[in-house]
Amino acid sequence: MDHKFDKLDEYILGNPQGKYSRLFLEHALHPKNVGNLEGANGFAAVPGHDGNVMEIWLRFDDDIIEDASFWTDGCGTTIACGSITTAIIKGKNIEQVLSIDEEYISTALGGLLVEGCVCARLVADTLKAAVLDYISFRKEPWRRNYNRL
Repeated sequence: MDHKFDKLDEYILGNPQGKYSRLFLEHALHPKNVGNLEGANGFAAVPGHDGNVMEIWLRFDDDIIEDASFWTDGCGTTIACGSITTAIIKGKNIEQVLSIDEEYISTALGGLLVEGCVCARLVADTLKAAVLDYISFRKEPWRRNYNRL
């Protein structure tokens, strides 16, 4: 990108001191993996402290995440955290995914402001709940439809 547009980007995005990484802004403004996931076999919806909700769908194949998606009505930080998380967990096994916490998500985004850690924690908690749902799904395979209405 041309350097003269960097200042314009910062002004438009409200990032005058470079508080957010480019990766954070990319995921906040152009999130990946948003919406229902057909064939999901793990799902969780967790409310945040401020009433916003994070939803995560997972599709496992032989205990490896084949695909993932999310939806939230939260802020840009919550969106960025959901986007990066669903992107980085693909191809990981259950043990690897359960080790993901708010610090891992924050680092993946190039760092978060202190108040953003609450959003990262919400995503990490929702991810863990979706994995646990998958584990119980293996015991109760009759539960199949996780699409939002």
